[in-house]
Amino acid sequence: MKRPVTAPSPVRQKAELRGRPPLRLSTDVRRLSERPVSWTDVAIRASTPHLTTIRQNCDTKVQQLMRSTRNGTKEGLRKTTLAMIRRVAFLQRKNSTGEGNEDTGYLEVSICELKHPPAQLCPTPEGLSSQQVIRRLILSSIVQSESSYLDSLKRILQEYQKPLLESHSSILNPEKVHQIFFRLKEIHQCHSMFQIALASRVSDWDQSEMIGDLFVASFSKSMVQSVYRDYINNFTKAMALIKKACVSRPAFLDFLKRKQASSADRITLYGLMVKPIQRFPQFILLLQDMLKNTPLAHKDRLPLQLALTELEILAEKLNEERRLADQDAEIQQLSHSVGDRTLNKLLNSEQRQLIHCELLTETVYGDKGQVLKSKRRKLFLFSDFLICANVTWKGPPEISSLVPLGAKCSVKWCAPLAQIQVEEVGQDGVAMSRRQSSASNTAGRMFLGPPRLFQDLEELQHDLAVVEEVSLLVGTLHGLYQNLNSTVSQDWCCALQRLIRLKEEQIQDANKCCLRLSIPGRPDRSGRPVSIMVVFNTLSPHSKISWVNRIYLAKLAQRKENSPGWECHEDDCRTQALFGAPLLTCSLPVLSSRTHSLTLEAALHSPSQSTLLGLCSTTTCLPQGYLWVAGGGGGSLHGQVDIFSLNRTTPRLVKSVPLRSSVLCLELVKESGPQTEEEEEEEAGRVTRAGNIICVGLQDGSIHVHSSVDTAVETLQTLVTPDGCPVLCLRHSPSFLFAGLASGKVAVFQRGAGERLWDVDSCRLVLLGSQPVHALLAVEDGVWASCGHHVSVIQGESLHTQVLEVHHDPGCRVRCMVRSGAGVWMAFTQESSIQLFHTETLELLQEVNISARSRHPGQLTVSCMLICQGLLWVGTDQGVILTFPVPTLEGIPRITGKGRTSLNAHCGPVDFLVSASRTLVPDFLSRGPVLSSSPDGEAGAEESSSQDPEAPPLKGLLLQYRVTSSSQLPGKLLSAQPPQDGGRTPPDLPEHRPEDGSIYEVNEDPDVWMRGRAVGVGDEREAKRSRMTSTAVFSGGRGVRRTEGSDSAENATQNTLLVWQLPLMLSQ
Repeated sequence: MKRPVTAPSPVRQKAELRGRPPLRLSTDVRRLSERPVSWTDVAIRASTPHLTTIRQNCDTKVQQLMRSTRNGTKEGLRKTTLAMIRRVAFLQRKNSTGEGNEDTGYLEVSICELKHPPAQLCPTPEGLSSQQVIRRLILSSIVQSESSYLDSLKRILQEYQKPLLESHSSILNPEKVHQIFFRLKEIHQCHSMFQIALASRVSDWDQSEMIGDLFVASFSKSMVQSVYRDYINNFTKAMALIKKACVSRPAFLDFLKRKQASSADRITLYGLMVKPIQRFPQFILLLQDMLKNTPLAHKDRLPLQLALTELEILAEKLNEERRLADQDAEIQQLSHSVGDRTLNKLLNSEQRQLIHCELLTETVYGDKGQVLKSKRRKLFLFSDFLICANVTWKGPPEISSLVPLGAKCSVKWCAPLAQIQVEEVGQDGVAMSRRQSSASNTAGRMFLGPPRLFQDLEELQHDLAVVEEVSLLVGTLHGLYQNLNSTVSQDWCCALQRLIRLKEEQIQDANKCCLRLSIPGRPDRSGRPVSIMVVFNTLSPHSKISWVNRIYLAKLAQRKENSPGWECHEDDCRTQALFGAPLLTCSLPVLSSRTHSLTLEAALHSPSQSTLLGLCSTTTCLPQGYLWVAGGGGGSLHGQVDIFSLNRTTPRLVKSVPLRSSVLCLELVKESGPQTEEEEEEEAGRVTRAGNIICVGLQDGSIHVHSSVDTAVETLQTLVTPDGCPVLCLRHSPSFLFAGLASGKVAVFQRGAGERLWDVDSCRLVLLGSQPVHALLAVEDGVWASCGHHVSVIQGESLHTQVLEVHHDPGCRVRCMVRSGAGVWMAFTQESSIQLFHTETLELLQEVNISARSRHPGQLTVSCMLICQGLLWVGTDQGVILTFPVPTLEGIPRITGKGRTSLNAHCGPVDFLVSASRTLVPDFLSRGPVLSSSPDGEAGAEESSSQDPEAPPLKGLLLQYRVTSSSQLPGKLLSAQPPQDGGRTPPDLPEHRPEDGSIYEVNEDPDVWMRGRAVGVGDEREAKRSRMTSTAVFSGGRGVRRTEGSDSAENATQNTLLVWQLPLMLSQ
């Protein structure tokens, strides 16, 4: 039995005897003196490993500051002095906060398995529906998954940590053992408590059928988030300790081998320790399946949606924590290998952030396109410079089977990001590379692309020019010959044109995984700058596109308007990724008129696919398509639509369409989407020739329905509302077109199944109130319509209306509505608060005051909103734009953070916010040639079946397009051989031998190059598994200004379009 004692305080006693004021004791010492503890507890608390860690960290910080002092900086000297003075106080403050590895405030509870048996689902009762049966199966998967996860955690603690901590074991230092398995015991206890609650819920599943609230109650606690955050932050350090111990301590390596060999599944320690990182994504997938099979009226739907929201937020936070921890580890490892003091100082600067790093293969080509050498490199992209490092792998190969080995890097070259250019092969790059091909032959240097492919392309183009001249000469022949006439010569030209297209697609395909960078080299003897081309091969097209996009955004972030571009209101701004915030690309004038000033009203993105652009650099910037910006009024009775092309880095005005009345709203009507993934991929790769349907609502009460193909605009029909009231808003469903009118009514036009246009005589009016209908929102099969401070839910076919009062003040009307997941955000006139409503129960879930979350002086009122790529954009009447992170899954899009405020604002109200997104075609993302190609880079083909197998190998190509035989053509056969049987060729012999060089057939279909190669099995899975989406956001208003500083506004009275670029998003 432990003897209770009272911790003495001799310092305080001596101070009282000498008449001095008592010393201030730390919290830990004061707590020990106030309650009886055992000598064992005192010893454990005094020898906690965290104290040693804190001292080591403090010593490291002091050493870094001492190095800064040696560099001669006054700031480093000042920091060093302060650190040395406050070192002891810093350690005491750290110890008193209770942040040690053992003292976490976490109460350990022993769980008896006999009292709390594992969860077990009772047999399936009779009379259940199909959805109930599926929900039971998903619940069984949750139970099995949680049981397996607990077994893995218990296995780590019992089979690895416990033997290493035993007193007679000298395999590894106990301090390092605690650091390796940091927080695993607490994670095991959290899930043990969750399993007890899960078993209780499973036992009465047939009565309750509720599981969502259990996840919300178990994983929304800050204690669980803190435990997982500490584990993930320590994971990289733990793996480094394991690798170091395997090299320095053979006994530890043998211990890991024995444990892996004795296990039934042969899972390594790394495979077990990575499971906590993967746990929450597994939960999300299971709950998504459960939600899909839960009826709308079920009581578990809202709890499941809330649980998805909590798990998604938690997973995003943990992913961000792991990303920052991995970046710190990469920077620390790179700085250790850098001998240059200046570069080391750049790496340790807090103003610079590591954006991306990846292992690539550097390839050096010869003059003829042959690969001279290739070597693995590691590229480090920082916010303002790029580092290429040599990679060396050290360590026994047997360690790699137990834990992933990291690469040791040594810097090869470092270049400023402003002097680096990405050299692309695209629509314009092919012509440029052809011009530089002759220079590459003379100078002996390699320019863009695989030189062999470009050389083949030049030869084909030369041959085409010659054959066209020959075709003109053939047309002047006076005789009529079967195998030499205009038909055959034109067929030669068509075949060469097809081979040229195939060669261009091969060049494009070779460009998919090839990253070419132009970096500055040493000046020549005359002092002129010299650029060096380096070529890196990526593992996949996704990786190459990601590099191009990140380099572009890194350069964009260095501009004055983006440094800084947003004001962060989070407590720790370091958790905000550098490129998580949108970047301002440019500002453009819009709706410019010499005679009168127009007012911006609406905008939309009309998507289009351009197969000619392929994967050039423009596709990684703005989404392809066209931006329609409309407006009117302002002293004019007419309206105008400006169409901007987004097929280049900067939007370009290509057409202006005048209209007879002011435009108030726009609506893009998409065709019915594909039902299967195969149809969706086929639709993504097909260019829609019918064009997009765009509905334009006018001030005179009419609706113009346009068909748009590129810049061509055609009016298909005109819909007229019965009372001629202005059309304020438009929304569509698969069968209806809804128009919100200024008279408080909604006009509904219907179209038949399979029809493209609406029936002009099918207009029906739905009366909502006396105030104008300012906002419409499509939700499932119905539409939400706002009228005053009420919102009416209009059902599909029946047009049944359900009224919801969303604001208590009758004088406050709904201004705009946006939807994401299972929630709808609403904004009101003259209000700074936005409200979140549930789409199914119409229940108010959250209310947020944006003025309280912004540092902008005065009250902000909302003018427009947009939800795009996990961000809620809020435009205000003061021209300020705010963004808030929201979940993107099927859960509730509630706001959790304080958000960010843009430092670039309009001079007047933000008139609209519209997004443009484009998903890259899966065929472009699949690696491999468009057609089967030979190793020499020639266009792939099958040998003719008529070729003699004993004949010598062919040295050229058979040129053939449509004409497979000239025996049926009129005229006589032109040949040096004597005719057989009266000049007729035997029908069983081929008309042309290979040496005739008449025709080479790639495929029976002459337009095979249009479709390209069919996606293989592996490529098809890759295309389905991951997709890259390019997104941009456009805001419209008067002028542009900076909210900080004294900079004057630019064009304060001119209509201005601000373009915001978001990073590429990889989705499953």
